[in-house]
Amino acid sequence: MAMRLNSLAVRLIASAALVSLIIILAAGILLQSLFQNAVERNFDARLQAVLDGLLASVELNEQGELTLRETLADSRFGLPLSGWYWQVSEVARADHSLTSDSLLEQRLDIPAGALDRRDENGIARFFLSDADGHRLRAIEQRYRLFGSDEAYSFAVAGNFDELREEISAFTNTLVLVLSLLGLGLVAAIFVQVRYGLRPMRKLQAEIGAIRAGVANRITGSFPVEIQDIAQELNALIQANTEVIERARTQVGNLAHALKTPLSVMTNEANATPGALSAKVLEQLHVMRDQVNLYLDRARLAARAQSLGAVTEIAPVVEALVRTLQRINIEREIKVKVDCSKGLRFRGERQDLEEIIGNLLDNAFKWARSSITVKAYLLPAQSGQRGNWLSIEVHDDGPGLPVERRADALKRGHRLDETKPGSGLGLSIVSEAAGMYGGDLKLETSPMGGLMVLLRLPAAG
Repeated sequence: MAMRLNSLAVRLIASAALVSLIIILAAGILLQSLFQNAVERNFDARLQAVLDGLLASVELNEQGELTLRETLADSRFGLPLSGWYWQVSEVARADHSLTSDSLLEQRLDIPAGALDRRDENGIARFFLSDADGHRLRAIEQRYRLFGSDEAYSFAVAGNFDELREEISAFTNTLVLVLSLLGLGLVAAIFVQVRYGLRPMRKLQAEIGAIRAGVANRITGSFPVEIQDIAQELNALIQANTEVIERARTQVGNLAHALKTPLSVMTNEANATPGALSAKVLEQLHVMRDQVNLYLDRARLAARAQSLGAVTEIAPVVEALVRTLQRINIEREIKVKVDCSKGLRFRGERQDLEEIIGNLLDNAFKWARSSITVKAYLLPAQSGQRGNWLSIEVHDDGPGLPVERRADALKRGHRLDETKPGSGLGLSIVSEAAGMYGGDLKLETSPMGGLMVLLRLPAAG
């Protein structure tokens, strides 16, 4: 099942991946910086070695001119414009200088201010470019040669582009390795979160089984953090069951408590004929009907809040159709039932029988020759909680004008006094559907009569 964007798993994975990305990025920048600094220090050490060798080889001749007693071992200083150069010059007179053969007739163009920043050993480190555009890393240090009071500048420069290639190769390798590491971490986080949240999905499945009527409590073992929740939910389910049982018992006790006084009053009224007794009997019948109505509603309300009750749709509809056809056998009304296989109502069977029974009874009263009953699962909608089913009851009777449909749902309102009944049928169905979170609508049927649309919660 695809995880929703606002799910706990997505939040955990996204937050952990973001933190890991930041840490890996910071580590990559730090490692690249450390490597570059190490390479530069190593390169400066090589230049320092050349500078020391140059200092040991340069001297003043009898004429006071700079001379190189021994050629440096590194052959790159002899190749023209190789990118490796050295230069020795008198600080006071820049034209009085000695350079490597690789410089030809050129001189190192030291940037202004580069020699102002020196370390504790008096060495200046800086960058410059040669005639071929090579980026050079250079160091410079000043000494006094034997036999002279003048200061001389010793400068050595090397081709830094060679290091840039090494640094670039290291950076590419580092990016590849850290990218693979990041992907591995994200995969590990994904597996960890999915595995860690598996008990939550199991708990969700257990609760779904209870709502679908497959189970009546949460079973199985859970981690310590989830086990307490499971136990509390089981206690809540048990408490809900006990409350419903007490409500049913109290409703039954109330029914018995009212039945006896009403029977006594009815008997007394029957024993004393007269206008007063007739009026009393009339009101007693009204009271009995109202008491039965509200007792039924109380029982329905209690059952609608219960968990785990599931009822198959098709057997209930077919049984009610057979019963009503036998009652109305002289009218020879044909009934077509089209019910999806395995469709189940999430509620009590007796409530479904009362709901559909009222709808079919109303259809049989008004139908001329045929009735159609359809039941099917409604498609899931975005943001909808749970599944829903629709039950349609069509008849080919006279129908009902739009302006009178609202009156048909009012309790006790009869649209035609010639038809038997109390006028409570559609009202009871509407109230029962509302207690289960559903609704009832009246439309015009393609058969020409009335179409009743009933929406109820589906199981599974």
